[in-house]
Amino acid sequence: MKQISILSFLLLLVNVLAFGQHDPKALKDWQDQKYSMFIHFGVYSELGGVWKGKPSYRNVSEQIQAHAGIYSDEYEGVAKTFNPTKWNPDSIVSLAKKAGMRSIVITSKHHDGFCMFKTNTTDFNIVDFTPYGKDVLKELSEACKRGGLRFALYFSLIDWHFPQASPISGSNSDYITPEHFELNKKQITELLTNYGPVSELWFDMGSQSAEESRELRDLVHKLQPDCMIGSRIGNDMGDFNVMGDNQEPDYVIGVPWQSPASFFDETWGYRSFQKRGKEEDKIREKLKSLIQVTSRGGNFLLNIGPKGDGTVVDFERDVLLSIGKWLEKNGEAIYGTDPDPFHIAFKWGSLTSRSNKIYLHLLSAPENGQIVLPGLTGKIKNVSVLGEGLRPKYSQNATGVKITVPAGLDIAKEYKVIAIEFVNGFKVPPANIVVDAVKPLVLNSHNAFKHFSSSGIDYSNRYQSTVKESWSLSPVKNETLTPVVYFTENEKEKSIDLEINGKVSVVALKGGDSEELKNDPGAISWGPLYQSGSYYSGPGGVHGNLKDVDVSKPWPGDQGVVWQKRADWKNNETYEVKADRNTATYLLQEITADKDQPFLVRITSGDAVTVSLNGQILDEHNNPFKVKMMEDVILLPLKQGKNQLIVKFYNGFQKCSTIGIATDVKQVIYHKTLKPLSVQKGRYYPVSWKLHDPLSPHTTLGLPNVRLELK
Repeated sequence: MKQISILSFLLLLVNVLAFGQHDPKALKDWQDQKYSMFIHFGVYSELGGVWKGKPSYRNVSEQIQAHAGIYSDEYEGVAKTFNPTKWNPDSIVSLAKKAGMRSIVITSKHHDGFCMFKTNTTDFNIVDFTPYGKDVLKELSEACKRGGLRFALYFSLIDWHFPQASPISGSNSDYITPEHFELNKKQITELLTNYGPVSELWFDMGSQSAEESRELRDLVHKLQPDCMIGSRIGNDMGDFNVMGDNQEPDYVIGVPWQSPASFFDETWGYRSFQKRGKEEDKIREKLKSLIQVTSRGGNFLLNIGPKGDGTVVDFERDVLLSIGKWLEKNGEAIYGTDPDPFHIAFKWGSLTSRSNKIYLHLLSAPENGQIVLPGLTGKIKNVSVLGEGLRPKYSQNATGVKITVPAGLDIAKEYKVIAIEFVNGFKVPPANIVVDAVKPLVLNSHNAFKHFSSSGIDYSNRYQSTVKESWSLSPVKNETLTPVVYFTENEKEKSIDLEINGKVSVVALKGGDSEELKNDPGAISWGPLYQSGSYYSGPGGVHGNLKDVDVSKPWPGDQGVVWQKRADWKNNETYEVKADRNTATYLLQEITADKDQPFLVRITSGDAVTVSLNGQILDEHNNPFKVKMMEDVILLPLKQGKNQLIVKFYNGFQKCSTIGIATDVKQVIYHKTLKPLSVQKGRYYPVSWKLHDPLSPHTTLGLPNVRLELK
């Protein structure tokens, strides 16, 4: 069985699968939209979540065919009655515009395989199979053109109606067969040829190979270069990152991204028996989501599910119109804005910004009617409440800015926005300030500010990747520092874009000098191996606490089981453990050291791995090209006394999970000295690194052992 390092395999394929970047202006235009309409509309709308008189509570209504167990011929019978005579595309566009939305994304084909457009690939489409007999996409694309909105498409990569597709499974990550892949390419060619400009193509579900995702991406870019591709195309080939359904991240995302949102967690398609609650509550809920997503730099895609006759549910229409009225007053604080410039949370709400403005979105009343913005500098020109004609009082000093919220401003009734305008820009304290007080100052992944994306092969096999790490250096005196970068065999042959004080240099992690690690292998004791699992899992994250684990007690919680001692297992061997798809097993080993010291180990894994020491995650990544075995060399910062190494081994596609921990690793580290840096006390010096020419913008750094020492 041949082992291969993930780095070697990436280098082997990087030229074949190199990521094609979009025109920056087209990408910026897409990001500036901020707010768009999603429409789930199809045969399932006719059923409204009900089959044979019984509500189908299991899963979302647009997937009722699978979850209510409807035979294909019975579902075709429903399609033959689908006649949305009250569908009015101009009315839909008018609603979207009044709601303040800048584009419309509609389901061209959902998992059931029914095409809402005329296609030459199957007669299972709205023109040839239904009494309606008209091309819904053509109607809507023309209405969007008339109304000045961007037109965009959702496309399901799985197709329950296509005979050569994989059988329906519960994972939504069904394998895309070669015949199915060819069908998808033909339909996508039709969609991007016959309906004018398409601003984005929102892929969903299915499991493709890396080569298939690349081929599909290249096809889209060839047919419509400015069409943005969602990340659910798989294998990190998307132009923007699609978050999980209704997900609002509370961390910084380092790539363009979008949050898809449903009106109700239970469904995206129309559900006739849906409990909708109070309109006022839903307005605040979705408006708050729009504000929070925008404040974190994302686009908000809010879904509606029309009825089978084509009409919009009154409740959804009225909520959208109310949000639109709020945007009439406050839209300048949403469209085309930059994210919250601060890196701290405020209890009263969220912020957006522009080069000369900061917008304070009041989602609740601030304590004592005061808003304090610490460290904010810049000459203030004006402070006002958008749409209210009020000018709050403010004060400014060396510690920041204080705003007094005007009395009578009813935030409980409607979210308010206070705009602070500056004469010539503003500054806020940077994130992750590192004081240069002790030499050498060490910058590494453990003290970095992380910029995230989502990386993965398909819907079920994705995890939170790290695409950039940054620090803000704060010198304690005027001096000249010498940067030295350290790395191991694990990172050799990679290159990073290292930015120091605004200057970017490409640093190749190869060559340089080598040195033996200052450790004493003979004074390190390796305890027995313990196993826990199997657990249902994804490639990222862990199931329980990883710090100070007691192997004699249940884990990951009180309902778990104690760790199993594997007396027959030992270091420097690899083992194959039978595993179901989307499961994980854990190995735990206690390591006793007579002093603090670094030590390199080699981890052999399968489809994904998470390595932790003493509760701190040192490395996490997936297996982008589904190779049989991966190897990672990890630098363990052992402390004096007992240490716990816990490794999660994930299996996504294979029948066995490959696991192993090896200690027979050459204890060598490499270093390169870089150009000196002159610094001055009282200034901030930004430092960051990211991969040079990564496979895609979503590819995780994979730099667990790299550190920069400033001497």
